[in-house]
Amino acid sequence: MTVVLCGSLLFYPRIANAPLWRATITPLASIIGSGFLVLGPILEVNFGLYAPLVMVALVVVAYLFGSAIRFNIGRIDAVAHRPRTVERIEPLASAALAFAYIISVAYYLNLFGAFGVSLTTLDDAYHARLLTSAVFILILIVGWGKGFSALERMEQVSVGIKLAIIAGLLFGLGVYFAETAQSGALIFNAATVSGWPALTLIFGLIVTVQGFETSRYLGHSYDAKTRIRSMRLAQNLSAVIYLVYIMLLAYVFAPGTMALNETSIIDMMQIVAPILPLLLVAAALSAQFSAAVADTSGSGGLIAEVTGNRISPRLAYAVLVVFGLFLTWTSNIFEIIAYASRAFAAYYAIQAGIAATSAWLGRDVLRFAIFAPLAVLGVVIAAFGQPVE
Repeated sequence: MTVVLCGSLLFYPRIANAPLWRATITPLASIIGSGFLVLGPILEVNFGLYAPLVMVALVVVAYLFGSAIRFNIGRIDAVAHRPRTVERIEPLASAALAFAYIISVAYYLNLFGAFGVSLTTLDDAYHARLLTSAVFILILIVGWGKGFSALERMEQVSVGIKLAIIAGLLFGLGVYFAETAQSGALIFNAATVSGWPALTLIFGLIVTVQGFETSRYLGHSYDAKTRIRSMRLAQNLSAVIYLVYIMLLAYVFAPGTMALNETSIIDMMQIVAPILPLLLVAAALSAQFSAAVADTSGSGGLIAEVTGNRISPRLAYAVLVVFGLFLTWTSNIFEIIAYASRAFAAYYAIQAGIAATSAWLGRDVLRFAIFAPLAVLGVVIAAFGQPVE
């Protein structure tokens, strides 16, 4: 019932067609896409009762990086000619983002493969990789034939479905949490990692709250003010969703309830309500496919832009697919998550560096004091982020 009510609200024309909401959909879809599927089990198993605090740290760091990108959006709109130093750094940011997108597509499609076989008799890594490989080839064929525009129309529908299913999942978790608390059976698990390993693991999870940067590249559809507001709204909504989700999840499952893998959330939700695993798989398949298409298209365009069209978007799609297939057959999903986190952290470091440079040249000491350390943090995350063991 919750899924139906939430879905009806999200598809209500006055909401669905509102400019601010339409601008919010793209970053919101990315932020709570793949991360929602894997983050809960990872934090619960590794950090136990401290999982909500780790979630707070992740959303705060993401919000700070988002503030740097929002500052850059505002500067581009307000200044006719940006400083030469900033103009020279910007292509580096685009190149870093293009590379991050290449890895993120592998991340999305490996999750697609894992969830695609999760409720079948072929539920193993080999068949998941076969399915992932097949979808990579499909995306290459479609991209080579210039057919992405049709597939990209899936985004708003898939986002609405995903948010409705997440609402149902949170409702089910809330009921389960309340019943567990009422019976005095809440569980406070100890963390299994601490110190530097815990910190580098958190670094390796930045990609799970990534996606807000997409607002930076919607200038052809929305003005700077709308993009800034929509990014802030997307980050605030996703932060609330994630914090509620982790709070409800962290204290109701005993250690050893399930093995930690990319589809552990299915085992968890089976305990909460039998219908939730099926809904989760449906949400995962639509969300991962549409996100992969969006990032493939974005990467192709960025690579063409950075290379002055010496590498065409179609050739870039081929490079992306080859690299994605290599990652699929040589790495597990948690390693790919860490690689993607480090790639996005490098991009965020550059964006924070651009913001710090603009603030310094504009004699905005306060913002410089925020953005300069943030750029250093991005470099540290890119250097030391580690996968889940």
